[in-house]
Amino acid sequence: MRKQTFNAWLCASFIALSACSVVDSGALNQEAAQEYRATVAQAHKQGALDNTSATSQRIQQVFRRMVPHAQAANKTGQAFNWELAVIRSDELNAWAMPGGKMAVYTGIVEKLKLSDDEIAAIVGHEMTHALLEHSKKEANRSVGLGILTQLGGNALAAYTGVNPELVGLGVNLASDLGVQKPFSRSAEREADVGGLKLMAQAGYNPQAAVTVWQKMNAMENNNTVLNKIASTHPTNNARIKLIQDELPKVMPLYQQAVGRK
Repeated sequence: MRKQTFNAWLCASFIALSACSVVDSGALNQEAAQEYRATVAQAHKQGALDNTSATSQRIQQVFRRMVPHAQAANKTGQAFNWELAVIRSDELNAWAMPGGKMAVYTGIVEKLKLSDDEIAAIVGHEMTHALLEHSKKEANRSVGLGILTQLGGNALAAYTGVNPELVGLGVNLASDLGVQKPFSRSAEREADVGGLKLMAQAGYNPQAAVTVWQKMNAMENNNTVLNKIASTHPTNNARIKLIQDELPKVMPLYQQAVGRK
């Protein structure tokens, strides 16, 4: 009976928290815009903001061509003011903030020798993160997990008689590996799939998304058992397989876009 009561309480707590949306989209977008301005200003101050190089011009051209399709795909209820900064850095990186604030580092283009189609795969991926509000979902989930970890750890300790600190450690580990990591990997998979659609609609060949990750494999092979379990991102090989499976769905969009041109 005691076990049933604990299980019922824990389930009710999960249901109550999952029904709450703690973070507001509009407020999050505004906060992200302010943070983005500060980040871009800092990059400019350090001489890292790239507005003139051939790499920057290529990235911006791809971005501008994709924005109308990202606008059409926006189902968030919030208008996005899409912006992209090109940052001069050797880092293989790109990111998107809520509300369509983005950055691409020159290193990912120059070190991997990306074509325009491959740049579109990177840009489309990051656009999809913003469009699906992954940051908002992660923020809400993190708030909920923090509350449940505290409540659940105390309740489990009371029920089992085990040291609360050890229980808390176990709950934190379980929530990290069992909830947060898979959620992040799921978000990455969604961004890969959504990015394929956006680049295809803009007339960029989705097959190039495969070669992006093949190039990443040659540069940074992450296809290990540990990465499969603990990483917030899918392995490169898993991404290649996912993209290859999705290609039959998006190639007609690409062919239609190319035909219109």
